Amino acid sequence: MCCPRRNTEIYPYRMNVLVLGSGGREHALSWKISQSSLCEKLFIAPGNAGTSSVGQNVDISVNDFPTIKTFVLENDINMVVVGPEDPLVNGIYDFFQNDSALSDICLIGPSKEGAKLEGSKDYSKQFMMRHNIPTAAYGSFTAETLKEGCDFLETLNPPYVLKADGLAAGKGVLILDELETAKAELKAMLTEAKFGKASSTVVIEEFLDGIELSVFVLTDGKNYKVLPSAKDYKRIGEGDKGLNTGGMGAISPVPFADSIFMEKVENTIIKPTVFGLQEENIDYKGFIFIGLMNVGGEPFVIEYNVRMGDPETEVVIPRIKSDLLNLFRGIAMGTFGEQDFYVDEDVATTVMLVSGGYPESYEKGKEIVGLEEVENSLVFHAGTKEDNQKVLTNGGRVMALTSFGRTMEEALEKSFDNAKKIHFDGKYFRRDIGFDLKEEKV
Repeated sequence: MCCPRRNTEIYPYRMNVLVLGSGGREHALSWKISQSSLCEKLFIAPGNAGTSSVGQNVDISVNDFPTIKTFVLENDINMVVVGPEDPLVNGIYDFFQNDSALSDICLIGPSKEGAKLEGSKDYSKQFMMRHNIPTAAYGSFTAETLKEGCDFLETLNPPYVLKADGLAAGKGVLILDELETAKAELKAMLTEAKFGKASSTVVIEEFLDGIELSVFVLTDGKNYKVLPSAKDYKRIGEGDKGLNTGGMGAISPVPFADSIFMEKVENTIIKPTVFGLQEENIDYKGFIFIGLMNVGGEPFVIEYNVRMGDPETEVVIPRIKSDLLNLFRGIAMGTFGEQDFYVDEDVATTVMLVSGGYPESYEKGKEIVGLEEVENSLVFHAGTKEDNQKVLTNGGRVMALTSFGRTMEEALEKSFDNAKKIHFDGKYFRRDIGFDLKEEKV
């Protein structure tokens, strides 16, 4: 086992760290890690134009485990921090654990079994049921049980929620108003592979009517720290209209997530989740993203993710005042539970700049100008690359502008002002982030 152990040779005071990933989440994590006095060298694989300003980018795929191994050993890496879900679901933690040359290197992320909490909707729902964690009523169906799935839909009230069991790049969830449409989509998912292998099993859920938010936990598998709450905005259009995206902006903290609500979250969801991992001997050392629905003041789990969210990371990580790398080192050395944890009381907001046409077809390679004009905001790159000393777009979601303020409105004003200063062909951003929270009472 790589963690925990009190071995200052493996985890010296100054460490070489490898962050896996290339998005805004990884830029925010790398930005925070780079500020630590514990950080000797920081590498990001593959990284983007923004991460190159806080560490050294390395052209390695997050799922190329053999090449990652070679790099880790050749560069005396002490710790690996995994950003995205794919390598976790594919078992990178177990790859390290089962290799004698790597097993002493701490990897921040869950085991392959733990990663099933995100990798399989059916697995996560069963886990919640076993540990009495509040969630929507559901049923799981395959092509062989299509008729039973259609019958189950008839027992529910609209809208109807269909979820591909596996990873589907954020596109595997359908919320439908018409029963016949829901049946047709269920058939397409199960028998026509609408989402590929991800929809070979489909979870049908009862619709929960409320307002969404996310709560994040960092855990060593026994102890945990509750990170700031956040709310992101998935729809491309203002007023939450149009197609789903990877996220158009985020707010932290969530105004209605007061101490009373968060106490309910901790007692009915966080504690049973961490206890359930222990009880089932699931090795889990990393982040737990808990997607929640506030239904009349009561929290229900919509889903688990086994990593930080994006763009929520861009508002949550900057609010953490504690040394993040020191917290990771505590996980490695068995001292995590003893460490203090502090959060900035100010509000953080982020606004995402995206490519024209996103989330459908869009062009890459557009030159980005105006970055040097940004003031009083953090710029976290997501889909960018460097070419001949120019920064170019390289994805649908291009960059996030994160700002602080005493109020949400004050922070948003800074983010919106700076969003207008950055230019690239086809740039778009939502100007109504936080619109649904302005009427909420803190």
